[in-house]
Amino acid sequence: MRDLGIIADGALLIANGKIIAAGTTDEFARHESARKAEELDCRGKVVLPGFVDSHTHPVFTTPRLVDFEKRIAGANYEEIAEAAGGIRASIRGVREASTEQLAKHVLSALQEMAAHGTTTVEAKSGYGLSLESEMKSLQAIQLAAKRWPGTVVSTLLGAHVVPPEYRENPEAYVDVVCRQMIPAAARQKLAMYVDVFCERGAFTPEQSARILKCVVDHGLKTRVHVCQLTAAELRPLLEFHPASFDHMDFVADSDLVALAKSDTIATLLPAANYFLGLDRFPPARKLIDSGVAVALATDYNPGTSPTTSMPFVLSVACTHMKMSPAEAITAATINGACALGLQDRKGSLETGKDADIAIFDAEDYRELAYWFGVNRCERAFTASTAKKIHHWGTEGHGGNLT
Repeated sequence: MRDLGIIADGALLIANGKIIAAGTTDEFARHESARKAEELDCRGKVVLPGFVDSHTHPVFTTPRLVDFEKRIAGANYEEIAEAAGGIRASIRGVREASTEQLAKHVLSALQEMAAHGTTTVEAKSGYGLSLESEMKSLQAIQLAAKRWPGTVVSTLLGAHVVPPEYRENPEAYVDVVCRQMIPAAARQKLAMYVDVFCERGAFTPEQSARILKCVVDHGLKTRVHVCQLTAAELRPLLEFHPASFDHMDFVADSDLVALAKSDTIATLLPAANYFLGLDRFPPARKLIDSGVAVALATDYNPGTSPTTSMPFVLSVACTHMKMSPAEAITAATINGACALGLQDRKGSLETGKDADIAIFDAEDYRELAYWFGVNRCERAFTASTAKKIHHWGTEGHGGNLT
């Protein structure tokens, strides 16, 4: 994860939204196609693959400011939930909003993310928690995705928490998720993944396994929120081949070997820990040093991580989880792409991949994690918007492809 494959004084050749060559500026001077191409000068900049934000919750209507104040006053995550705050506080807004209203909010979030260099986003439902509102949320994601030039991967998160009307009978809600939501999402092709929050106060390991089995039976892919507040045994969940385990603050040492041998990515979400004011952060060093593939994502949501900035996440990962800047960039690009099954198209600047590219006002890649609270991204392009740009590079020296 520390080897970024940096090309000093680098250049890219693009055609039809694809990278068709990558190398040094001097090498491109001899390339016939480059001599005929329109050129974008990136001298003195850092050029990266667009960030892949592989865990977000953008379908909501309003910020949870009461939660924010309660937390400042000392209430914890579970106490806020008991006081009708938390995830359940977002339900009413989503249920009452139209698909178009939700889509506008999702699109606004996607545009903010792009301004910080993100070009691929995983977007979850999960604040409606009824068949109608969960399908509406997925439709809103689909509608926003059509209006945004980047790539959006949809995830059904009907199993976020048990909604108030099923509080006394959570098994009945699990039935709704398995017998109604998952089949509808599969039938209508509204989601590629289904997620479940396996945690105290959400869904038990047994309920989670039942939901994941249903996901597999309906031909969709799995991912799991797990080990955020408490430890959970991961081996039974690995049987469902989840693309990622997300949060992982309390991962047990006994699960590390099995996790390292699997294809499952550990997606860490340190911006949530920061916003919650926690002393404990995901154990990135333990995971990486054990051979586990680690990704980073914003966890953008109204209650615990209201940020669209992947560069901010890089900074928190370095300062609070002791990841190196190179490890953080790898986690936010190619490993994020792996968490979405898009590593053949996204996450690195390689021949044949999509021209998803971000340009930063920095001379050294380490500056991306160093400067926090500011946006150094000058411009981001995606495969669709880069179709008219054929040559990225420098006429002089100093541009670095990372």
